[in-house]
Amino acid sequence: MRYVRYLCIAIFALALISVALANRAMVTLQVLPAEVSGWFAVTPAVNLPLFIVILGSIVAGLLIGFVWEWIREHGQRAEAAKQAREMRRLEREVARLKAEKHEGKDEVLALLDEAS
Repeated sequence: MRYVRYLCIAIFALALISVALANRAMVTLQVLPAEVSGWFAVTPAVNLPLFIVILGSIVAGLLIGFVWEWIREHGQRAEAAKQAREMRRLEREVARLKAEKHEGKDEVLALLDEAS
């Protein structure tokens, strides 16, 4: 199974390298449209190879998706934490009740009773 994972990573790396080699031309990346940049008297533009724009867009999309899912699953994580706290509280209560049950008994009998 480990070799299948390495094979998939190698294929993915070769695909990324071929995309990078095929898209080495320089492109101008405009941060703002010309009409809007006129309002602020700035023209933010960057010259980058096309493959950096493509791969950067993929990375930005992945990060936005991860953050979106993390925010969406907040309620589920909070509920799981609440249930874990409740379970620990109940376990402590069960241990306390068992200790009360065996109070005043012989220690050996109490241990045997707990084991069963």
